[in-house]
Amino acid sequence: MTAPVIAMSFVSHFYGSGALRRQVLTGISGEVYPGEIVIVVGPSGSGKTTLLSLAGALRRVQHGEMTVLGHQLNGAADQTLVGIRRKIGYIFQAHNLLGSLTAAENVRTGLTPLGRGGAAAHAEAASMLQEVGLAGHENSPPAQLSGGQRQRVAIARALARRPSLVLADEPTASLDRASGREVVEILRRLARQQGCAILLVTHDNRILDIADRVLVLEDGKLSSFAAAVSSDAGHLLTALASVPAGNLTGLWAGLSEPDFLDLLQRLRAEVEQYLNVVEFERSTSAGALFAAIVQSVIDRVGAGIGAAGAVFSPDAAPAAAPSGAIVLQARNRDHEVIATVQFTRGPDDRPFTASDERGLRDFERPLGLLVEAWRRGGGTQLSITGL
Repeated sequence: MTAPVIAMSFVSHFYGSGALRRQVLTGISGEVYPGEIVIVVGPSGSGKTTLLSLAGALRRVQHGEMTVLGHQLNGAADQTLVGIRRKIGYIFQAHNLLGSLTAAENVRTGLTPLGRGGAAAHAEAASMLQEVGLAGHENSPPAQLSGGQRQRVAIARALARRPSLVLADEPTASLDRASGREVVEILRRLARQQGCAILLVTHDNRILDIADRVLVLEDGKLSSFAAAVSSDAGHLLTALASVPAGNLTGLWAGLSEPDFLDLLQRLRAEVEQYLNVVEFERSTSAGALFAAIVQSVIDRVGAGIGAAGAVFSPDAAPAAAPSGAIVLQARNRDHEVIATVQFTRGPDDRPFTASDERGLRDFERPLGLLVEAWRRGGGTQLSITGL
């Protein structure tokens, strides 16, 4: 078998020291092979950018073994790391173009570390810009290009050096759907032509179908898409809902037969749950159920802080609060305040404290989601006026 471009074995990474030491990668293992496109997804803070910086020899490996382009990075000399970087193309969320240079001059900066300049570098830059659909824009500065065009220049700069490996960090994050799709299609086509591997991290589920494999990095651990995306009830349908329907076939193609079968079994279970929920909504007054849940939750929260009364306001601006009242803000999935609850003390009770107010924050989103569900079920009012 062809040797991998990237080989990782139990790689762990930490930031900080002492009491502030925090682990961001935990025993990462895996390989990326020549010509392969591997996408890594995961929530913010999961370690995706750290993984890229390690693979790009931009950060030193602390624990475990990582081999990139045939070189062991653990303990490698600075000169070795510089040599590895020159064989890698980097594409970032921000295109990082130099505003004082033209598009062609920006592309040529990718060739400078290789000692290539003059007429040959000028011709190579013009050729790469033509490949990414920017013929005629050689002399345009970044300020005269759209966001998608600037990212194309960044791709041209990364691929002009004919790298064996391309590392891309959120390349579509600042682009609209159409521009983002064009950018990754160009990247895939040129990488296939040059036979280089791509390791790309993204939050953009719309581009997952370009990958040969999709990996999920969460809580510092790496797993396959099939294993990670279906680990929770409801998680799989949520993930697939954000992938355009026409791209699902390409996504399935990156799964092994066992992973694909496991995914279908998980999908079957979630679809059964979905159908049960639909039947519940048809046969039961969802609004009445959620109203009862909201009322009981408010009662319980109020009891926890020793409140004597509560007034629910189904909007972001509560009625004028009486002296000594404390307000709980219910927040929806977008963290917007959609309702409020005023808690009051009895005349002989002690005042609310800062600790009471901080404690209410833990209930902002759970209560907000319940209120959102109550409204979707047709709820119009709640009769919460006391505890």
